[in-house]
Amino acid sequence: MANIKPVNVEEADDRQRELLQAVKGKMGSVPNILGTMVHAPSVLKSYLMMSEAMGESSLSPALRERLSLVVSEKNGCGYCLAAHTVLGKMNGLSEAETIEARKGKASDARDAAALTFALRVMETNGFVSDEDRQAASDAGLGEQQQIEIVGMIALNTLTNLFNHIAETDLDFPEAPAK
Repeated sequence: MANIKPVNVEEADDRQRELLQAVKGKMGSVPNILGTMVHAPSVLKSYLMMSEAMGESSLSPALRERLSLVVSEKNGCGYCLAAHTVLGKMNGLSEAETIEARKGKASDARDAAALTFALRVMETNGFVSDEDRQAASDAGLGEQQQIEIVGMIALNTLTNLFNHIAETDLDFPEAPAK
């Protein structure tokens, strides 16, 4: 059961209502995570802006979902694993590919290198070695992509930690066992 309950649009203040209506207009509904995050409108607004900006990155939608899955797995966030399994499928990943991504694996060498790099960034708190950066570069992940991977880690860590604190009620099908 959630530690923090989602805000109901009818009970929202003006700022919350505006954000919730924008989310509903864009997504068709308000996922529990966003309805809960709106308790701090500045955090929800920041999340929405960063999410939109990362959608404009040079990383493909499928790779962004793979990164979201590996970060959420590493951080132990069941809510985000469920959400990104659904989103991964919407972006062309099979269920098996979503499970492999959670393990840091992908059949595409560049995507696999991105997942490996993301895990190294997380394991070292960003203090990756020259060899880690070179391996990413050798796989076709230049400085821009390496920085965008850090952005994806930050975006997903925000939602992962938020869900840990809020214990957000799951409103997506549970992610399959890995």
